[in-house]
Amino acid sequence: MSSQKAPESGTPMAAHDRTYRKLRSRIMHGELGPGEALTLRGIGKEFGVSMTPAREALRRLVAEGALILSASGRVATPELSNDRIEELAALRALLEVELASRALPRAHMALIDRLESIHSNISMSVKKHDAVGYIRTNLEFHRTLYLRAQAPAMLAMTETVWLQLGPTMRALYGRLNRTEPPIHHRHIIAALKAGDEPGLRLAVRSDVTHGLRLLAS
Repeated sequence: MSSQKAPESGTPMAAHDRTYRKLRSRIMHGELGPGEALTLRGIGKEFGVSMTPAREALRRLVAEGALILSASGRVATPELSNDRIEELAALRALLEVELASRALPRAHMALIDRLESIHSNISMSVKKHDAVGYIRTNLEFHRTLYLRAQAPAMLAMTETVWLQLGPTMRALYGRLNRTEPPIHHRHIIAALKAGDEPGLRLAVRSDVTHGLRLLAS
């Protein structure tokens, strides 16, 4: 048995990891809009950490493409060009269609019931005009399905794309002024119930690219 101890909750490593995860969640779920600047002082104050864990959290997020570091040292959420939005939409279509296809043979009624419940929660967020709640539950819908694919490397790549798109998704929500939940979610659920792989692939591709390509147009 190894005698190595796990890091204590108060160590710099634990503080950096907590800060990283909280910031990562905020960015992915659109709590920060495009071009919003972050400072070490501001992060340290908000999360109650010193400069070192704040700096390490930012470093990791810059490496993942969630934040941009300018030549002057300014750190901010990305303002994506139309070409970059198109590229990330294409990545979503490739990765998420494949994940959904792999999940289909393992889809069961409990999963479908869970997806319908999440879809209802998305409807509530739309009614409340809650952009962050909408983005969070929308990603939960997709993640819940994709976990059934049992393809962790592919899902990790997908989440990195979501992370890079988080602030843009916030801007997209405001532009679309949604009054209804995504119609393609119903098509995804129907295809899962029917065991319809071509229908599922089409529904997922339509869902993950339609809004983004509107934003880029």
